[in-house]
Amino acid sequence: MKTDISYYQNKQEYRLFVQQSYTSLLKLKNEGDKEAFNALVLKILPTLRNYINRSLNAFIKNGNFSKGKYKGDDIIDQLFIEIYDHIEDVKQEKDFYAWLYLKADEIMEDIKVEEEFNEFFFKNIDTYSKPEWDAMEEKYTKDADGDLLLIEELSDSSYNHNDYELKPVFVEDNEVAFIDEIDKHLKQDTIKNHTAFVVSNLPFAMRQVFELFTNEYLSFEEIAVVRKSTIKEVKQLFQDAKRALQVSLFNRYLNN
Repeated sequence: MKTDISYYQNKQEYRLFVQQSYTSLLKLKNEGDKEAFNALVLKILPTLRNYINRSLNAFIKNGNFSKGKYKGDDIIDQLFIEIYDHIEDVKQEKDFYAWLYLKADEIMEDIKVEEEFNEFFFKNIDTYSKPEWDAMEEKYTKDADGDLLLIEELSDSSYNHNDYELKPVFVEDNEVAFIDEIDKHLKQDTIKNHTAFVVSNLPFAMRQVFELFTNEYLSFEEIAVVRKSTIKEVKQLFQDAKRALQVSLFNRYLNN
């Protein structure tokens, strides 16, 4: 019983500390002292970190995320940004504690929704028509925010690591003719933009393997080490990503 009371008192003290930090955080932001701001945020997050880890474990158990894909620190990093950018949304000190949990939930829900869309996108990739591809890519460029790379930015030299070249990827005999046909009908910028859009919406494992192979030049053996999986699994993920890209290019640009 003493332990329960002590725990309750500690939680109440912690909550009070968090609430009282609100005014200090506002002051630090207004002064432009981001280093001190982040240092104070770090002090108020321990209990929230535990909450985030439990939530992530629940998402993994329910099949929303694959194990090891997201860590509590990923959410915490985004939460730092959310607190700094939006702390003025909190109207009263007493609301700050609950607001932090609200923001943490919003971040995790956004990730969950994105994962669900990625899975849906890949499962239906065979059926999308050219108008649907055009509409999706237009939405991708318009709705993108600071966390999502805009398609038009891909031509910027600072992002040239995303300039996908398809010929080194589609090297099998039955693929070369297809890529030659694509090259005849499309400009390189169009191919790169479409490829970046499709790859960005593939399920994580598929996207990771494709990018490590095409952008980082890792071998299948090396990728298997990175993913802690078998070479056979890596090759299958790569083939699935290639097929998704090939089908999307055909349906959007060649299926007249």
